[in-house]
Amino acid sequence: MNLEDLTQRLRDFAAARDWEPFHTPKNLVMALSGEVGELISLFQWLTPEEAAAWRTDPTMEFNVQDEIADVTLYLVRLADSLGIDLLAAANAKIDRNETRFPPVER
Repeated sequence: MNLEDLTQRLRDFAAARDWEPFHTPKNLVMALSGEVGELISLFQWLTPEEAAAWRTDPTMEFNVQDEIADVTLYLVRLADSLGIDLLAAANAKIDRNETRFPPVER
């Protein structure tokens, strides 16, 4: 599956449930923020060592993947509702960052 397929699957999912009226940019940003908060809460009080070992706990591994999926899905839905090409926007940002942050000379 590629990003276009995922975007269409999300469109179909929302349409089948009549959710389009609720998928406004404001609502999607708020939902995205909430999901990021849930992801943050999984790591909030862990030591750096505990955070690095997140895959050693099957429950933690499932929860991290689940919350990252939620963040991804809301971000894809938001970009679609705004008519933003996520890959083009991400690549343009990396291009700008390459200028702002030159590589470290070794």
